[in-house]
Amino acid sequence: MKNMAPAFKIAPSFLLTLIVVFTLQQQTYAQGPATDSDAALIRKIYDRALTDGRCYPWLEHLSLNIGHRLSGSTGAEKAVAWTKSMLDTMGLDSVWLQPVMVPHWVRGEAEQVRVVGSKKYGTFNMNALALGGSVGTGAKGISAEVVEVRSWEELDNLNERGIRGKIVFYNRPMDATKIRTFEAYGGAVDQRVSGASRAAKYGAVGVLVRSMTLALDDYPHTGSLRYDTTVTSIPAVAISTLAAEKLGGLLKEEGKATVFMKTDCKTLPDVPSFNVIGEIRGTERPGDVIAIGGHLDSWDVGHGAHDDGTGCTQSMDVLRILQRTGYRPRHTIRCVLFMNEENGLRGGRQYAAEAERKGEYHLAAIESDAGGFTPRGFSFDGDEAVIGKFFEKMQALEPLFEPYGLTFTRGGSGADIGPLKGMKGLLSGYSPDSQRYFDLHHTAADTFDKVNKRELELGAASMAALVYLLDKYGL
Repeated sequence: MKNMAPAFKIAPSFLLTLIVVFTLQQQTYAQGPATDSDAALIRKIYDRALTDGRCYPWLEHLSLNIGHRLSGSTGAEKAVAWTKSMLDTMGLDSVWLQPVMVPHWVRGEAEQVRVVGSKKYGTFNMNALALGGSVGTGAKGISAEVVEVRSWEELDNLNERGIRGKIVFYNRPMDATKIRTFEAYGGAVDQRVSGASRAAKYGAVGVLVRSMTLALDDYPHTGSLRYDTTVTSIPAVAISTLAAEKLGGLLKEEGKATVFMKTDCKTLPDVPSFNVIGEIRGTERPGDVIAIGGHLDSWDVGHGAHDDGTGCTQSMDVLRILQRTGYRPRHTIRCVLFMNEENGLRGGRQYAAEAERKGEYHLAAIESDAGGFTPRGFSFDGDEAVIGKFFEKMQALEPLFEPYGLTFTRGGSGADIGPLKGMKGLLSGYSPDSQRYFDLHHTAADTFDKVNKRELELGAASMAALVYLLDKYGL
């Protein structure tokens, strides 16, 4: 049988063109293009979140039916059981509880803090909350003269001669000139964290701390402190900014003031709790994880809605949104609801330790712990080489986020995912508008009614879109 001639021939020049085009496509894919198909899927993600999102009703239940969830409390225990039950209904590949021992601090009876014997005002109460982890005053309370400081230098200059036997009043406000309110918070929060022990070194018997907020109102802001075990632990209380202004003005006008403070807080033995985890297994690289999460615990006032119920329910909804779009990830996408971010970070440390023990690699981790306000973008942290390579790739991908008003910055991610930094993956913090966050942070005002449904859903969609692109294009 004769050899049959081919029906057509491919010109060498055309073949070369095909090879070049294919090669360029592969290179572009590796770099991360902003393709029409990517834009379409991201649009689908946003449409799904805004018309069929579950983060808002989930947050409503968490806030109103469970409420605040301080580590070791009944509320925290209920939150673990309920969020796991919600993840169980989603048809994920795996849902489990990761055990972790957590601190158990209790506030006890309401704080009593008042100025006694002012010439102008007589005796008046100040709205106050004991700082998390503080020791109590004892049943009789403490009454002592107050000394005001606005810097560590002022404290050190007073030293033992000016401080022994007194209550130190830290009255350094957050810097209102900082546009990024987290910078303002970072510039003032050290007095809350370290103030008690630094004052105790000079013989102070207690401390009052101006609340960490730019607002002038009567809501005191709690938050954790850290004791230096080499000095005596003394009671520490936050007072509202209006109370701080009044006390500061009184000291300036009258020269001195006496404060009575009584707290009933104490630390009980550690108790068992859990991180709550659910995941969709990757189809190509199941051992590489993209984690998204928030912290399930909250302070024991308010509902813990913005801090951090929003981050938890957004992270849960990211998995659901990706499922509903029909997307099957290459890498494992994992939602982690961390326990004990507020007063110990035990959940984040335990999660990282378990990941290392199992030999898991976290390609990326995203934390939502800045409130549920309007999305502004993401910040990124990690190994410098990883960050540099990622931002090169983002130059091609950023147009996909422009319709949604998102920007990308270097620096900062999240407390719970910080322990994963040694894996040299990408760490990211979801960044919503921050101007109102510290009006509510760690206060009784952090309630469900302060959360806007659409803003919350936009945040979940933004996180899901970033997860999709990280999964598709990697680092």
